[in-house]
Amino acid sequence: MDMQNLIHMANQIGDFFETVPDREEALSGIVNHIRNFWEPRMRLQLLEHVDAQSGAGLKSVVLEALRLHRGDLLLHD
Repeated sequence: MDMQNLIHMANQIGDFFETVPDREEALSGIVNHIRNFWEPRMRLQLLEHVDAQSGAGLKSVVLEALRLHRGDLLLHD
């Protein structure tokens, strides 16, 4: 999938969860949503972007969530 689409979708998820008052709940919510609704290859592609490009284009809340809960995204379905 196109990386710009993945970044856009991840940022939309971040926009939604950023309104959650509890920061850890928001970060977990972002990762759980991506884990539950994205295909494994999409998740891997996003994490590769974080590694290769330092997550360029991702909202800070999304990047924080991905870095803190990376292992949750690598779990097999």
